[in-house]
Parts: sequence; structure tokens; C-alpha cells
Amino acid sequence: MRKLVTPLLLLLLPAIASAETITPVSQNISVGTPLLWAIFFGLVIVVLLIDLVFVGGGKQHRVSLKEAGTWSLIWITLAMLFGAGLWWYLDHHYTRELANTKVLEYLTGYLVEKSLAVDNVFVWLMLFNFFAIPFELQKRVLTYGVLGAIVMRTIMIFAGVWLIEQFHWMLYLFGAFLLFTGIKMWWMADKEVHLENNPLIKWIKNHYPVTTELRGERFFVTENGIRMMTPLFLALVMVEISDLIFAVDSIPAIFAITSDPFIILTSNIFAILGLRAMYFLLADMADRFSYLKYGLALVLVFIGIKMMMIDIYKIPVGISLAVVATLIGSSVLISLAKTKEKSNA
Repeated sequence: MRKLVTPLLLLLLPAIASAETITPVSQNISVGTPLLWAIFFGLVIVVLLIDLVFVGGGKQHRVSLKEAGTWSLIWITLAMLFGAGLWWYLDHHYTRELANTKVLEYLTGYLVEKSLAVDNVFVWLMLFNFFAIPFELQKRVLTYGVLGAIVMRTIMIFAGVWLIEQFHWMLYLFGAFLLFTGIKMWWMADKEVHLENNPLIKWIKNHYPVTTELRGERFFVTENGIRMMTPLFLALVMVEISDLIFAVDSIPAIFAITSDPFIILTSNIFAILGLRAMYFLLADMADRFSYLKYGLALVLVFIGIKMMMIDIYKIPVGISLAVVATLIGSSVLISLAKTKEKSNA
């Protein structure tokens, strides 16, 4: 698969190089030219098609740890190569200072979104366990879930950019929301969630007939003349709802790092693209990261505070990157150490 992805990037880079030199811009203005937007969307579409057609993204099969690890590496490598290509483009057409600033924003945004997405993985695992969805059917649900997340986040990001451009005070509202969410995540980290009491699941079951058992990879079936929803589709609905909820948490976070819609969208989408592979990579060892939610909660608190004091003191992007990496890394190390202690006890 790497042999397919790398030549694709090599083919795209000359197209960037052929563009005419552009007048330098301020660091506060978006660097997204029509060419860069076209290359980004084209790259995403091509790689998604490779995943769906050649890897069988929608076909029923159990994702192995090796496949999940390979695709996780591919998505991360692709995201880093895109960042390197973006730096080369900005350095060539603008200034090195702008290139360094924008790519640092991109990397910080990517790390923040990737880190917060881990909590989404835990929710997916809980949903699939609740609906008793076997591993060989989970990939089909997550394929649609990721595609839906890409569409939703694209709309929400451009809406957020417009809101902040029109109403600067929205930054303070986003910051307060993130601060509240972080505190709530810390408080709820060790509490058990009972999905059988979820009002949305109850409402759907009361308004639409649902089969008691799965029907393979089918979302709907007709039995005795009645069109019925399967638990697989109900799981998909809940996955999409969880994507929407986490987007509401994570998208405001990146506005504390940059207001450039190109940087926001590219870092966000590249983080989402690897989310499905990350799920299958972590699904069998989610219990080993019991303290990760505390690290994610602190990340939200830090970003919320940063956003609320943005007009008083703007914390440098490099410091933000270091803080986020330290919080996530520390929570992972603590989780692994505690797991080792329990296993040795």
C-alpha cells in the first residue's frame, strides 16, 4: 500500500511546484490557495477509494491487528508527508517563517484532534459491545461513520470560521465550553455508562421496529411485510451521533491554535482518516489505557483556558504542542505502569 501512496504524493508535488509565486501574506490569513485545496481534497478522495476498493472497506471481514497497524502507519505517514509538502510549498512561495508557523499549527492541530479522537474509540467499543456487533461487521459501520464524520466536520469547521469572523466573542464561549467539558470528562472518567437507559435508543425503538438479532451486514430487512431496522443500523446511528458530539468538543479546541480554515480542516480530516484503523488497533487493549481520559480532560482544560485568555496573552503554538504531547504521553505511561502493577499483583 505504501507503494501506492508515495508515488501519488510525488505526482502531486510537481503540480505545486509549477504554480506561480504568490504575493506574501500575513500569518493571520489563510494559506489555502485553490491549488492546495484541490490537492488536499483530491488526495483524500484517492486514498479513500484505495481503502474502499482495494482493501475492501465495506466488505465483511475481521480486521487483523497487522492490518490495523499497517493502515495506522499509512495514515500517520500520509499526514506527515502532507505537512512536509505544505512546508515546502509555503517556504518556496512565501517565507520560511510563515512555513514554520503554519506547519507547527498543522502538527499541533493534528495531535490535538488525534488525541481527543481516542475517547471516541472508547465510545465505539462500548457501543459495539452493547449491540453485540461482531468484529467482522464493525468495519462496515465505521466506514460509513468516518465518511459521515468527514462531511459533518467540514460543515462545522467552515461554520465555526464564519462565526468567529463575525463574532470574535465566540472564542470566549468556545473556551468556556471546553473548560466545562474538560472538567466534566475528568469527573466522569471512572463512571460507568448504561446505554440501556439512553433516551435516543429508547425513542428509536419506540418509533421504528427493530429486529432482535443481526441480519448479517444488512441495515434494513423486510419481515412479514414490515420493514425493520437491524441492530447494525442502530449501532451506525449511535456512531454518527457520537461523532457529532465529539466534533462539538474537538473542533473548538483547534480554534485556540489557529484560525486558518485550511490548517483547521486538513489537520482535522487527516486525524479522522486514521480513526477507524486506530480503533481496531486499540480495541483489544483499551483497558490498558484507563488513565488516558484524565490526560484528555486536562488537554481540554488547557485549551479552554488558552482560548479564554487569547486577547490577554497568546500562548505560542510550540508551547501548546509541548503541553498537549506531555499530557497525553504522561497519561499513557501512567496507564501502562498501573496495568503492569495490576498484572504483577
